[in-house]
Amino acid sequence: MGAVQTEILASVIKERLGIDVTFADGTVMYRETVAAPVEGVGHYEPLRHYAEVHIVISPAEPGSGITIDSSVSSDSLALNWQRLIKTHLEEREFAGVLTGSPLTDVRFTIAAGRAHPKHTEGGDFRQATYRAVRQGLMHAENVLLEPYYRYVLELPPEYAGRAMTDLDGMSAIETKIEQTPDKAVLTGLAPVSAMQNYQASVTSYSRGLGRLSISFGGYRPCLDPDKVIERFAYDPDADTDNPSYSVFCAHGAGFAVPWFEVPEYMHLPSVMDSRETVEEVPADSGRRAVDDGELWISPDEVEEIMKRTFYANSGKDSKKKFKKNVIRKNSAASGPRINSAPVPPDEKYMLVDGYNVIFAWKETSELAEVNIDSARVHLLDILSNYRSMTDYEIIAVFDAYRIKQHPEEILDYGNIHVVFTKTAQTADAYIEKFTHDNKAKYDITVVTSDGLEQTIIRGQGAHLISSHEFEGEVRMMNERIRGILKQNENRLPRNKIDLSALKGKLPEED
Repeated sequence: MGAVQTEILASVIKERLGIDVTFADGTVMYRETVAAPVEGVGHYEPLRHYAEVHIVISPAEPGSGITIDSSVSSDSLALNWQRLIKTHLEEREFAGVLTGSPLTDVRFTIAAGRAHPKHTEGGDFRQATYRAVRQGLMHAENVLLEPYYRYVLELPPEYAGRAMTDLDGMSAIETKIEQTPDKAVLTGLAPVSAMQNYQASVTSYSRGLGRLSISFGGYRPCLDPDKVIERFAYDPDADTDNPSYSVFCAHGAGFAVPWFEVPEYMHLPSVMDSRETVEEVPADSGRRAVDDGELWISPDEVEEIMKRTFYANSGKDSKKKFKKNVIRKNSAASGPRINSAPVPPDEKYMLVDGYNVIFAWKETSELAEVNIDSARVHLLDILSNYRSMTDYEIIAVFDAYRIKQHPEEILDYGNIHVVFTKTAQTADAYIEKFTHDNKAKYDITVVTSDGLEQTIIRGQGAHLISSHEFEGEVRMMNERIRGILKQNENRLPRNKIDLSALKGKLPEED
């Protein structure tokens, strides 16, 4: 409809129904698919429940929607369970991981599954199936699709050149033109996002002589996916309605396993190798290869960074051999800890979810509203001050996963270390991976108030401090620092305050 028709319609609705109506631009409905086959694994095993499902997600013909089949024999998985899995694949619309838009043009193949003769219930396979699809999408090569209009544009021949220029600017495809002395007819396909409201433009430049007819022309890869993804700002890890983690059981209790670690825990073997080939890394390189083809910083490399930072800040020779500090078993100055076992200072790490803390604290959140960079620097200053009073090695982790082609950055900020994650990796994922890889070797504490993250961290066996608890601890420490400084101020000249007295002055453990 044009402006006149919508105005008439609004007046009719007002007259007959007494309702005020306004018309706005339509919203473009995007879709998502995959570019290559990928295996998704879902496992659901809280106490007295059990189900594991392997789904191969493959690209299908455009416009085919969702198709489902099975490659599992009835000897491996009973037909009733296979039919149940198929029902769960059909009963809902699966959300993609780029923008949360519905998944389409894919084939689900039930590749493997397992049930327990006593503990499996129907709902268990629902949970395992949903998680399998989501887990597969999280490490798949996802493609964003946008809708296209199939258009027929009729107008006088003298306006054909203008129309061709407009359509070219819209990235129209399959454009054809048929011209007679009386009129020109252009047909083809164009993105809905570009052709919206084009009828008004046609009416304007053709002086009302042009006519545009449109119909749905299917979905095709989005021309500018990065811009659309940025606008949606969708965080797949924060979507609690579409969990990607699986639940396993150990020692009589269920625990959550993040999507990127599920293949290491699954009970059935993988039906396909969906991992990229990783180049071999020399054993002495200080890094190790991981499943997604990236390199993960090792604890030894982190320690080397810390050594260089220690000597750089203290003015000592950086080539001098690093000597470990040893604390006595009955020392109470070793920082806040949950367990009572003594841990060497160089084996205690505190990982801080940077943006989670910034927006959890009133002081930094108010600063972030004005300038996020200032808030980040202010938090780093606070952590640096906190580090000087404890034996933790602090790593502040900030999300940079939405920045296109952003490599992982590891920087030193005074006496602490800052990590900006790589593209497609959240701060949560970095912290979870670091914790999983090093939980047996180091005493690790994580500062975050993210509910899902807290669940996963507890499952990994690391210590946990909420952002608000950590804020209170920092304030308490600052008060003690002020008290010690005040005592020293009366004994020493202002420019010779004995700062060594501050070391280890932490609140006693409850």
